[in-house]
Amino acid sequence: MKDTCAVVLAAGKGTRMKSKKPKVLAEILFQPMLGYVLETCRQAEVEKVCVVTGFEAEQVEAYLSTWEHMPAETVLQAEQRGTGHAVMMAREFLQENIGTDVLVLYGDTPYLSAEVIEAAYLQHKRQNNAVTVVTALLQDPTGYGRIIRDGDAIAKIVEQRDATEKEQAVKEINSGVYWFNTAHLLEMLSLLQPNNAQGEYYLTDTIGLTIAAGKRVGGYCAENSDIILGANSRKDLYELNEKMRMSIIYRHMENGVTFASTDGVMISPDAQIGADTVILGGTIIKDHVVIGEDCVIGPNSLIQKSTVGDRVKLNAVQCYQSRIHSDVDIGPFVHIRPNSEIKSFVHIGDFVEVKNSTIGEGTGISHLTYVGDSDVGKNVNFGCGVVTVNYDGVHKHRCRIEDEAFIGCNTNLVAPVRVGKSAYTAAGSTITKDVPDYALAIARSRQEEKPGFAAKKLAGRKKKV
Repeated sequence: MKDTCAVVLAAGKGTRMKSKKPKVLAEILFQPMLGYVLETCRQAEVEKVCVVTGFEAEQVEAYLSTWEHMPAETVLQAEQRGTGHAVMMAREFLQENIGTDVLVLYGDTPYLSAEVIEAAYLQHKRQNNAVTVVTALLQDPTGYGRIIRDGDAIAKIVEQRDATEKEQAVKEINSGVYWFNTAHLLEMLSLLQPNNAQGEYYLTDTIGLTIAAGKRVGGYCAENSDIILGANSRKDLYELNEKMRMSIIYRHMENGVTFASTDGVMISPDAQIGADTVILGGTIIKDHVVIGEDCVIGPNSLIQKSTVGDRVKLNAVQCYQSRIHSDVDIGPFVHIRPNSEIKSFVHIGDFVEVKNSTIGEGTGISHLTYVGDSDVGKNVNFGCGVVTVNYDGVHKHRCRIEDEAFIGCNTNLVAPVRVGKSAYTAAGSTITKDVPDYALAIARSRQEEKPGFAAKKLAGRKKKV
């Protein structure tokens, strides 16, 4: 794919979406459709990309600024006057890459694959085509432009409204994806005219102009017709989501992952899951997640940008930007917040939150506890209701809890503070000073009794009644 570039058409509003966002930013499995198209270009090793923006262009540009994998230039189509007009906006980009071949495609085609792009490009070069059109075969081609061939070349593309009865019977259709010789495309763009009722410049008109100029137009027919799928409405978007959701689940099944139920299960395309792991209902696995073997994930768990080891159980857990080592048992109703590391053989029970902390091997945090900004050693025991008090209203501070410490129920550890090796804190203590190794820290007032207090109070209530 050396000496290639791409122009991605992403200016459309998507009126039927009824959204404040451009259509290309509508999401399928947690990623905008434009992201799928850019990832396809990256996988195909297209060297440079220009995105034509239009409706709410700043939103598209903001998304592109977060795209880490390959830089993309942008140009603005301030007035939408057709696909040919959109490509005209990239004229300067094309002139800078005049010695290349350019891929032109839409930003809302998430099912287009790198394999199709590469195969079409190889045919484009082998046949010495001026243009190569990516096509597909549909059982019902209604609404699509028909590909009329002359041998292995394309003689013309006929829109349905202009097709004869014989031409309408043709099942090969135009996908809207093209490889052009860049210099040739620039020449054809200069010849385009808005000779239609809408007064628009159509990119498809370059095909007729190319043939009239005596140059060859080829057609690469993709085996999978899904490459044409896009979304023009919320219903279309739902159907694309569902189709991709199930295709990803089936792929993981083939790799040895068990799904007890697929209800509510959503998995990002880039997720990696090891063999013999079980995914239970309601589980959402978002981007940049790696899960090991023999795990049980769910029900009702959400994981994002995290790594999970082998033999881990996550029951009703939300985990973000963290690492969970092997042989860990967490849940239910646990929140693992970013920058946390949960080491092997840790048990975390119900209603626990861990944030920006390291939890050492074999530690137990059974219930109703907050561990934030803390470094916790091995085999530490947390009683119920422990809180690391890590924020003084201005700054965050860290707690350090050494190996085999015992933190009593309802202990407040006011950071910065250290609890030493094998040290104890008494239940109900508020610890504000370091606790030495092997010591017991008691920080609570002495219990007092007031004889007869309850009897007097109850007597007062009876008089009121």
